[in-house]
Parts: sequence; C-alpha cells; structure tokens
Amino acid sequence: MTIHKPVLLKESIENLNLKDGSIAVDATLGGGGHSNEILKRIGKSGKLIVIDQDSQAVENFKKQLPAEIDNVIAVKDNFANLGNILAEFNPPAGGEKVDAILADLGYSSIQLEDAEIGMSFLQDAPLDMRLDRDGELTAKQIVNEYSQGEISRVIKDYGEERFASIIAKKIADRRKIKLIETTGELVEIIRSAVPERHQHRQNSCLPAGRHPATKTFQALRIETNKELEVLKNFVPQAIDALNPGGRLAIISFHSLEDRIVKNIYRENARGCICPTDFPVCRCGEKARVKIISKKPIIPSQEEILDNPRSRSAKLRIIEKI
Repeated sequence: MTIHKPVLLKESIENLNLKDGSIAVDATLGGGGHSNEILKRIGKSGKLIVIDQDSQAVENFKKQLPAEIDNVIAVKDNFANLGNILAEFNPPAGGEKVDAILADLGYSSIQLEDAEIGMSFLQDAPLDMRLDRDGELTAKQIVNEYSQGEISRVIKDYGEERFASIIAKKIADRRKIKLIETTGELVEIIRSAVPERHQHRQNSCLPAGRHPATKTFQALRIETNKELEVLKNFVPQAIDALNPGGRLAIISFHSLEDRIVKNIYRENARGCICPTDFPVCRCGEKARVKIISKKPIIPSQEEILDNPRSRSAKLRIIEKI
C-alpha cells in the first residue's frame, strides 16, 4: 500500500497560526496528510473545508475520518473555484471568510502511482494524466492531436526542456506509424530524443539523477490539467477569502508555479503604485497582505533524504492585513 508523506508538514502547519476554533481550508487535499494535522490544531470547535478535483482523494479522506469528526466538509471541485465553494459551504453572516488556507501544488504519492491516472514515467500505464476524471483533455490527446509545434511549445514552456523540439519531432514521427497510448511508449520516445550524456544529471541527494522524461511529463501534466491558469485564478481568491490576520501558505514544486505565487504575493503586498517622484500618494492603493516568508522555506536535508519527492518544494506564506 502506498504511503503518502506530506511535504513541509511542520513548517506549513506552524506558519498557518492555527488556533482552537479556526476555520481552515486545505485547497489541495491529496493524500490528506496536511488536513489531518490541521484538524488536530483547530479542535472540535473549528471547521475544515477540504477540496480536491480527484474524486478518489476526497472519498479516501472521508473514509478514514473517525465517526466522531463532524467539522469537516469535503468538496470534489477544482480549487480555482474557491470563491464559489466558500459561498456554498461556509456562509456565515460575516461572509465567506476563513482564517487559514493551505495549497500543496504537488501530487500525492497515491496519485503518482495510480495506474489509471498515468502521471508517472516509472510505470507503464494509459497516457491520461487527468486529476479530474471528468476532464475532457488527456495527455494522449496532446501527444497524438497537437501539432508538432504545439507539442514543442508545451514541453519547452511548461517543462523548460532544452530538447523540446527534438522530443516533439520524435513524437510526431512515431504517431505517424502508431498512436502513442501509454506512458511506457512515451518514455521510450523521449529516451531516443535526449542525448545519452544528458539522460542523468547527478544530484547530491539523489544518486540516481533525474529521469530524462521528468520535464516532459511535468509539461504534459500542466497542460492536461491547466495548472498554471488554475493557480493564477486561485491565489487572488484565496487572498480575498482570508480574515484579517489570516494566512495563506502555498507549496510549489517548480519555478513556473513559484514565480506565479511570488509575483501575486508581491503585487498584493506593494501598496502605493504612484511614481517615486510624487510627493504624496494619489493612487490610494493599500497593501492587502504582508509577506511572512521573505525567502521561500525549503525542506531540510533530513526530509529530502526521507522523501526525495520533497527536494524541489518551496513554501511561501502571506498574512492578510
């Protein structure tokens, strides 16, 4: 049985400043590790709303909750719809405001190893990659129906893969012979495209190096689930949803996500946007948040050794003013 290890658990939960009676949101439930810790902090008088577009993740979490726990609301939805979710499930007289929001943008070990989802390059599975099983776009459609140029763009922009154009051409050549249907077939194509000397990059924490399909699979997951668009929609809604003093903690796993989070945090922490030579402020803009983590919090060496998937995680926290 796969055991999911929540990333930066201690650091993220402590920085949410949870108290007995807090209203909290775990916007990306996954394996439920962060949510279980949140429940311990908010007590029976608190409320926890958990969200995940993966229906299996929601059902698994509901099944493992003790019978006496009645302060959890589990929602199968995309966290880009946070505002609507809170309007429906957290409508007190004071508005749909909460005290803490956590979003772990990574995938749980359970999701990565689920053969039906087909997200991992480490096992042969149908080329799907949808977290929401009702979603229309699959990775199979991308590699078989997108133009060679579009595939190259996706792999380059979302995977930051230097060999994107070569991989895209190999994909286009192979699909002329036979549709690409499994992760194993795609890995074989990627291996044939990436020069052998670049197929393993040594890492001090991971002696085996990085798999040559890592960046391409990342790109396909992002495109399939529209992850960057979803993140851009989510963060402003999360800031709006916080009570004064409430905190938002986001754990990202690659530079594209981290850049979006960092930039939106900065925009909302900036305040006045008048030119520097104006003697007084005329724009009237006020800072909405203060940045708690000036630099991202990263996993300890001990955590990376215990859970190699945590190695690229970055945690950023803000507090609502």
